[in-house]
Amino acid sequence: MPIIVGVKFNNGGKIYYFGPKDIQFNVGDGVIVETVRGQEYAFIAQKNTEVKDEDIKNPLKEVIRKADAKDEKQFKDNKQRAERALKVCAEKVEKHGLKMKLINAEYTFDRTKVIFNFTADGRVDFRELVRDLAGELRTRIELHQVYERDDVILRGAMGMCGQECCCIRCPGVCDKSTIKMAKNQNISLNPANVGGICGKLMCCLRFENDFYAETLKKLPKVNSMVRTQDGMAKVISTDVLRERIMAQVQIDDSIVEKYYAIGEYEMKGAPVEIQDDKDDDSDVLPTEEK
Repeated sequence: MPIIVGVKFNNGGKIYYFGPKDIQFNVGDGVIVETVRGQEYAFIAQKNTEVKDEDIKNPLKEVIRKADAKDEKQFKDNKQRAERALKVCAEKVEKHGLKMKLINAEYTFDRTKVIFNFTADGRVDFRELVRDLAGELRTRIELHQVYERDDVILRGAMGMCGQECCCIRCPGVCDKSTIKMAKNQNISLNPANVGGICGKLMCCLRFENDFYAETLKKLPKVNSMVRTQDGMAKVISTDVLRERIMAQVQIDDSIVEKYYAIGEYEMKGAPVEIQDDKDDDSDVLPTEEK
């Protein structure tokens, strides 16, 4: 089985596989690797590990070398240069009156290119901006328009749960969450409850949606009747997480409220309605609670 190391770049949480080139690495070591942008400085996030052949999707590139003191100094210098470049770019954006929000600036390790990331509501004509920046910074310029979640990934952020945002901790698996997912989970559609730092619906709604969707198929609607070992009972509430219902049932001469787990009752009507995939597939936060 091939041996790999996992590296993480400074601008995101995704881990990329490289060959270790017979060098033993530890987590946190700096390395120089070859990417589509040229040589880049990265950090070891996963030390030398054997993996299955099928886990490697693309031809495995080798690490060029372990970073030395000179490489570390250049990496730090590049970050300082990037801060200055970002200030210069902000001034030029204001000068040209462009409606764009700058996120960050990055120099490639060899300083042959500086890359600016930004968000905007629509397309931006930044040709004049690029010419001004190239004249000021004396290097190649690239501007990349990214989405709101990319902004969070590039800057880093903590969610309301107190942990690093899902799009950073679980890169590559955060597809769009939708309003129907929040409805399936019976969450109030208040932006404070379902909104993420990026201004879109929280990623964790998607992580939990499959469980809710499958469990809801087994639960009856509130106010419907179910058959239990105690007789016919009226459903008064459902508890998805515990996979049970509370129902009113007559036992002897009294009406009592009792919990019944899935499998302890027989539904007489349709289960809880699950949001149709064609409805509420927007990831835009509601402006008010519905």
